Amino acid sequence: MNEQLFIQSLKNNGIELNETQIEQFRKYFEILVEWNEKMNLTAITDFEGVYLKHFYDSISAAIYFDFTKVETLCDVGAGAGFPSIPLKICFPHLQVTIVDSLNKRITFLNHLSEQLNLRNCRFVHARAEEFGQNPAYREQFDIVTARAVARLNVLAELCIPLAKIGGQFLALKAAAADEEYKEAKKAIQVLGASLKEKFDYHLPIENSERTIFVFNKIKNTPKKYPRKPGVPNKSPIK
Repeated sequence: MNEQLFIQSLKNNGIELNETQIEQFRKYFEILVEWNEKMNLTAITDFEGVYLKHFYDSISAAIYFDFTKVETLCDVGAGAGFPSIPLKICFPHLQVTIVDSLNKRITFLNHLSEQLNLRNCRFVHARAEEFGQNPAYREQFDIVTARAVARLNVLAELCIPLAKIGGQFLALKAAAADEEYKEAKKAIQVLGASLKEKFDYHLPIENSERTIFVFNKIKNTPKKYPRKPGVPNKSPIK
């Protein structure tokens, strides 16, 4: 996806970028590729691949979900900043918190946000399980996002505790999303959420499958969740 197609595709979906935002995406690409030579941030480093599979893929969430009414967003395991930083560029009013377990990635994100002149971003080095038990973050966010982090039954335990009651958890998934949802149904219920909407679509050009699940947080998450680091992965809620 070249830059012009990226801009036009977003515009066709009601997301219009100004010159500042276009320049921020250019700079994001340059910094990502530069830092990727020192540390493993992404396997995708070609211009068209990054614009399609990272930038456009991240912003796709905003085609199906209205971010204009959201204030606080927490992104769990965002790695090089996906999906939250592309969303922040498009919707500058968002107050973004990213939690990641690798301090090198947090260093990258701090540098990136300075270079892109992003305001109201904080980057926290922590395991998601511990982060979710911290009263400063637990049940504090309007929206919690995650993309390509873990299977949904594990992801739910890391993300749902962070959403406030009345807030949402958005899970961005690729193929086999329905199968993941079936095995995660019990966990989602136990953690205090319910499925609000599901959107199936295809990424342009390569036509790969994508699904976005929107879960409503309807009640407080029981205090025992998330469990200790590593436990959700080893024994997901059944």
